[in-house]
Amino acid sequence: MRKTLFALSLLATTAMAHSAQAAPDVVVSIKPIHSLVASVMKGIAEPQLILKGAGSPHTYQMKPADAQLLQNADLVFWVGPELEKFLEKPIESLSKNAKVVELEDAPGVVKLPLREGGAFEGHDHGDEDHAHEEGHSHEGHSHEGHNHDDHAGHDHGEHDAHVWLSTDNAKALAKAIAASLSETDPANAPRYAANLAALDDRLDALATELKTTVDPVKDKPVVVFHDAYQYFEKQFGIRVVGSITVSPESLPGAARISEIHDKLKSLEAACVFAEPQFEPKLVNVVIEGTSARTGTLDPEAATLTEGPDLYFQLMRGISGSLKDCLSQ
Repeated sequence: MRKTLFALSLLATTAMAHSAQAAPDVVVSIKPIHSLVASVMKGIAEPQLILKGAGSPHTYQMKPADAQLLQNADLVFWVGPELEKFLEKPIESLSKNAKVVELEDAPGVVKLPLREGGAFEGHDHGDEDHAHEEGHSHEGHSHEGHNHDDHAGHDHGEHDAHVWLSTDNAKALAKAIAASLSETDPANAPRYAANLAALDDRLDALATELKTTVDPVKDKPVVVFHDAYQYFEKQFGIRVVGSITVSPESLPGAARISEIHDKLKSLEAACVFAEPQFEPKLVNVVIEGTSARTGTLDPEAATLTEGPDLYFQLMRGISGSLKDCLSQ
């Protein structure tokens, strides 16, 4: 009996070791995407993350350790060059053995066109979609006639890259992640499929929860630090009337800050939101002399610890911060 138990134990250990060896070496660019990949890979292996801590993909600089991760990878997931410019050249130089998946082009991911002028101009808030109706314009730049689905191709420079801030997009991203993992690692395909099904259920429940959280305050106008939230806005009807900067790569000058300060009064924005990676003093300057309150939103999960649950913490954090500030 002891010999039999020992043999079974040895067999199980060998099988587990073989499974661990067979699992691909997976590298992911940023925390929100890493969380979705980790959920799909749960119980099989853990993906590696490049951008850890409070770094922002808009301003991140590659390190030698990051380059080594990429060189050792079998599979690399990133959003795309519009967001992670720091990865564009390193990915081009990867060995042909690594499969690179640009998730912003995944089937089913709906991409929205970039907004210009800090998103302050030309808004029509006559319905629940507010700034997202076709035909609105931002300081002379009209999006009339655009179909958001038309932006699903390789149109770098024309779309908002924060695609994960919609649970519908997150489901499409997860499906593409599972497909790539299964193709690379067919032995574990059934487990990837089971994890994907469980993740889909969690994302559906999350969408219902977020809607319940923000519904009571969704019509109150807010200003955000940078224009990263329109996927969340469109799905849940949040009324974002402007941003301090279109992209945090280019922080606003004194003239822009003065302009925003003046418009805050006329817009009667209830809250202005900072982000943890960037200088909060800018927000304090903008709201000085107005009745606007301040809060913090974290669209890139700078303050969260990576892992399968991070995506859910991220989305709950955004909805909770909106509700807390706008309920006052």
